[in-house]
Amino acid sequence: MNATVRVSVIALLCLAAAACAKKQEVKPPPPETTPPATTEGAPVAGAFTPADLQTNPCLRTREIYFDFDKSDIKPQFDQIVACHAKYLRDRPMARMTLEGNTDERGTAEYNLGLGERRGNAVASALEADGASADQIKVISYGKERPVCREHNEECWSKNRRVNIVYTTE
Repeated sequence: MNATVRVSVIALLCLAAAACAKKQEVKPPPPETTPPATTEGAPVAGAFTPADLQTNPCLRTREIYFDFDKSDIKPQFDQIVACHAKYLRDRPMARMTLEGNTDERGTAEYNLGLGERRGNAVASALEADGASADQIKVISYGKERPVCREHNEECWSKNRRVNIVYTTE
């Protein structure tokens, strides 16, 4: 075969391949679906403002409660932590103090340590959601600041908490 015939055959093969490619059905992209409506307490799509600290139900929740002798955040408080992390992301000048508290059982030293571990757990969760470590301060009060002074489980469960306190804007 001479060069002219070879080039002609290659050109015909390319044309045939291009014709076959055009016959393939092109599927349109699936229609976009509307995201579900946000539930009460969920973060808003826009940026938070300082006024939202008083009006947004999620941001108004400032206590994270813990199980006895535990410092891991209960799943029911994940959305609250996410709201506060978003607020800190939206407001880089905002600062907060996380106040770790425990119930009355245990020594003062143990409870100070447990309160600090609880505060650090909330701080870590906030940072994992995008807040800056520079915006967060952790302090432990141990068993020194109870909100309930009765000696029963219902009362003790109210004292096992981290309070979120916004300090400056």
